[in-house]
Amino acid sequence: MAWRCWARAWDPRAHRLTVLLEQRRGFRRVRPRSEEPQTPAGSAEARPAPPPPRRSLCPPPPARGGRPSPRRLVKPLLFAVGFTGTAFGTAAIWQYEALKSRVQSYFEEARADWLDKIRPQKRGSFRKQVNSWWNNLTEGQRTVTGIIAANVFIFCLWRLPGMRRIMFTYFTSDPSSKALCSPMLLSTFSHFSLFHMAANMYVLWSFSSSVVSLLGCEQFIAVYLSAGVISTFVSYVAKMATGKFEPSLGASGAIMTVLAAVCTKMPEAKLAIIFLPMFTFTAGNALKAIIAFDTAGLALGWRFFDHAAHLGGALFGMWYVTYGHELIWKNREPLVKAWHEMRTRNAGKGGGRSN
Repeated sequence: MAWRCWARAWDPRAHRLTVLLEQRRGFRRVRPRSEEPQTPAGSAEARPAPPPPRRSLCPPPPARGGRPSPRRLVKPLLFAVGFTGTAFGTAAIWQYEALKSRVQSYFEEARADWLDKIRPQKRGSFRKQVNSWWNNLTEGQRTVTGIIAANVFIFCLWRLPGMRRIMFTYFTSDPSSKALCSPMLLSTFSHFSLFHMAANMYVLWSFSSSVVSLLGCEQFIAVYLSAGVISTFVSYVAKMATGKFEPSLGASGAIMTVLAAVCTKMPEAKLAIIFLPMFTFTAGNALKAIIAFDTAGLALGWRFFDHAAHLGGALFGMWYVTYGHELIWKNREPLVKAWHEMRTRNAGKGGGRSN
């Protein structure tokens, strides 16, 4: 998705890309120029036009024939529901463990700070500079660093010719593909174009502080991963309905959830376009414009972006900050309590054996 965004601004024209690609044709021997039959002028038989140039956002996918049955959506639906529940359950347990670890390590950190003061400092060391940079980041920026690293790693895998078939199978989402469920998550981290990846990651980095301060680190990770799966499922449904089966990849659906969540929660926040900083608009109006653009693209059949995935991500972000947080995250107490009791029992059994 060719997003353009920055702290406090984005361009609503940019979105997650639905990669429109040319299928490879079979190789055949080319006739010598002297043997080619001459077509008389005005003949009804015309030579086939040369194929249009391939887009550089993604290489041509392997040929896939036949329209899949709508029943193929059942398995992705179950995967989306199961993965979303697992993501939020894991995030709740992760938050519990993180809070417990912070309490236990309080005195250890105080001791480490005291040792740093009396220990000779290494001036100009690379490790010290990295630690200083990391400590100066916001919690949101530190949270999305791992996501960005995963995207960069998968981008590098696209550069390996031997990995190309595996990347198409598992890192692009298409309901006509052999793999259905795993690409719903893996394609969220997949970019073939450097500009595509850089734009998406810049959007994520720019809004990371706002969304993590709004949701918290653990809840944000659950929302982001669930948004990638849910937006891909919406894309599956749209492709089944229209019969246009094209591979999609990119973090746009999940990023649309982030943008929609922030804009819904803070609709009066002022935003501006980086090249036109004199023109400002509210976050609420920007979200309406983006939704209108994707709705028009889906209705008119525009095929450059995956508008269905964008709408799915945006609607999920709006729903979550309005209702989902109350229905899901605030009802996590029974799970956390059960986890605490299980940990307490296990700790007691371990202590009895050690005595």
